[in-house]
Amino acid sequence: MLLKTAPFLFVFLWSTGFVGAKFGLPYAAPLSFLLVRYCLVIGLMATLALAMRAPWPRDPRHWLHIGVSGVLVHALYLGGVFVAIKHGLPAGITALLVGMQPLLTAFGAGIFLGETVTRRQWLGLALGFVGVFLVVAGKFGGDAPLLAMLLPAVVALLGITAGTLYQKRFCPSFDLRTGSVIQFVPSAIVTALAVLLFEDFHIEWAPQFIFALGWLVLVLSLGAISLLNLLIRSGSAVNVASLFYLTPPCTALIAWAAFGEVLSGAALVGMALAVGGVWLARKT
Repeated sequence: MLLKTAPFLFVFLWSTGFVGAKFGLPYAAPLSFLLVRYCLVIGLMATLALAMRAPWPRDPRHWLHIGVSGVLVHALYLGGVFVAIKHGLPAGITALLVGMQPLLTAFGAGIFLGETVTRRQWLGLALGFVGVFLVVAGKFGGDAPLLAMLLPAVVALLGITAGTLYQKRFCPSFDLRTGSVIQFVPSAIVTALAVLLFEDFHIEWAPQFIFALGWLVLVLSLGAISLLNLLIRSGSAVNVASLFYLTPPCTALIAWAAFGEVLSGAALVGMALAVGGVWLARKT
């Protein structure tokens, strides 16, 4: 039952990440925000792992592989997304760029993992990309220097793509409690170094920030990331990656329900195409 419902629950929880960023980033520097988040997650998961006597990897190579996957999935992906949004890149364009991840993952899975990508899956992935484009097409435009803000989003795209492939190849199975600690510790170290190099540590402990931090720690970092690890363990890299096509449509629905944002006809058509594309890509 968990494996059947996990993809849908993951998409919903992952989609709320932009909501947390929207509430919290006005009160904190992006990397400072993430550093505090990582430290809280490490404390919570380490306490849980010790209390439940969860097993730790015995092979040092497993520690290394899990840590590298964590840096790619957390430090690079989340760092890129938060920096891009903080510097003014519209969330829709960020979602579109990150939404290209399934195509890159499908390409990489055939090369690095030896997975067979069928014509049906390629059709579904392409259909999903068209759907994502329609959902976020209205976000383009304006006078903002987009080229200067695209780099962090591209780093995020490459990070989540490489992280999915790396974890599926080198460490597809590990205890979610101890594995989370091993993933977030190097992510926190990398992020702390980035804070020292690129920004002054800044946090305003406003109620909105505390709410956003709590949501991202408990719901995203503990809930959604655990589901992502479970999905990577149990499914192919292409099938897991195809779920990310549903994130922009789901985020748009949440924004409509929470903030009253009106969806255009093109966006509704795009949502339908994205859902259909994911169904085709995940069909075995």
